[in-house]
Amino acid sequence: MIMEKAVESLKRHLFSEEDANVFAVLDGASVADLLPNLERYQPDYHCLYRGDLAPDVAAAAPYLIHLPTDSEFTSWVLEQGWGKHWGIFAVSRSDTRAMRRHFRTFLVVHDSDGRPLYFRYYDPRVLRLYLPTCRAQQTGIVFGSVLYYLLEDEDPQIALRYRLANGQLQKESLPILES
Repeated sequence: MIMEKAVESLKRHLFSEEDANVFAVLDGASVADLLPNLERYQPDYHCLYRGDLAPDVAAAAPYLIHLPTDSEFTSWVLEQGWGKHWGIFAVSRSDTRAMRRHFRTFLVVHDSDGRPLYFRYYDPRVLRLYLPTCRAQQTGIVFGSVLYYLLEDEDPQIALRYRLANGQLQKESLPILES
């Protein structure tokens, strides 16, 4: 659990874009009580996997969640999940439906032999390693209409903000608590 000041700092980083929506892509495999808390707080959420899922698959699936600024769910995610690689945050002017479509497009990638593999990009440990290795076209696909991604660094006292500027990936390290 992180301090109240850290949560407020994260909220400032997440909700700094006027007229933008903030989304979390959370990993059910990393958040043991995600489904009960989605039911409890009832945010606008959608499973990124298609179709009817077996309960164990649904519990481990990734979920796209729209985060309002002052919702209890938003506070719960930031307080309980920051530093525990629960997922990533994306800021966009697109709506939930467009973001769901976007995030579904790279759930499965193919290896050099053409075999499909699940790509757990929504794990911040994966995304922070993957993004710097992307070519311009790949980066454009990962961003789509995303203005920026915010995710935890290896040091949870640092938030990483990734954005595209003139087709180039930019990474900012943002201290959660100023000294």
